[in-house]
Amino acid sequence: MSALSSRFLLRNSVGIIGATIILTAVAIAVFAPLIAPVTASQIDLRARLAPPFFVDGGSIKHLMGTDNLGRDIFSRLIYGSRISLAVGTAAALLGAVIGSLMGILAGYFGGKVDGVISWFVDVQLAFPFTLLAIFLLGTLGGGFYAVVIVLALATWVNYARVVRAQVLTVKVQDYVLAARAVGVGTPRTLWRYIFANSTAPIIVVASFSTAQAILTQAALSFLGVGIDPSIPSWGAMLNDGRDYLQKAWWIATFPGLAIALTVLGVNLFGDWLRDRLDPRSAR
Repeated sequence: MSALSSRFLLRNSVGIIGATIILTAVAIAVFAPLIAPVTASQIDLRARLAPPFFVDGGSIKHLMGTDNLGRDIFSRLIYGSRISLAVGTAAALLGAVIGSLMGILAGYFGGKVDGVISWFVDVQLAFPFTLLAIFLLGTLGGGFYAVVIVLALATWVNYARVVRAQVLTVKVQDYVLAARAVGVGTPRTLWRYIFANSTAPIIVVASFSTAQAILTQAALSFLGVGIDPSIPSWGAMLNDGRDYLQKAWWIATFPGLAIALTVLGVNLFGDWLRDRLDPRSAR
């Protein structure tokens, strides 16, 4: 088998693995009520801190054990996937809209517009985002929409920088210059010629931004400033288990593995997309 064929199979295998992980996580989130044996909030104090089924004293009734309130870890893990995936996807999409718009305006118009937007990007990058997120969520209050907005503020700069660089290249192409020469309006030029030829890097950045948003949402929930603690999420489950790491390691271990596996899947798929959509990486 040639080196080129081996590289092609490797890249496609990475994409298949990443896509399989993502689709599995999405299916679990969508069909959570059918998969979970009990509701995520069901409390059974008699089964408090029960170990997983493969540990002495465990039972198949609670495959991954229970937490300090007797809630089933497996069920909470399944329902928690809904929050993690929904927040990560929504934050990445909102960040894409804001960042892509800013990047297109900065790259196309240049001058003062570029200077102002680049200044906002530099200011955003200068702030430790976790501290900024804690401040904003403390001011706005927690909740799904507040977390999505805050995470979008963390990701939009990634889109803005990449799209700006792409637009600087696209706007000097012959087809853009020809469109402007024949009187095509600015809005149509931006949409049909500039944005349409900048979607590849946006898609790639979106994949990595989704992984970043999932991790950040988990970190914020772990710190107690994210989603309402009454709603199961992987970060909140980590927070619940930090005081029981020695005698009930499973409370924090399983949500940690779920976060790591999901982020790995998104990153693998993002690597595959980058190789497919970026002609410079095709060697």
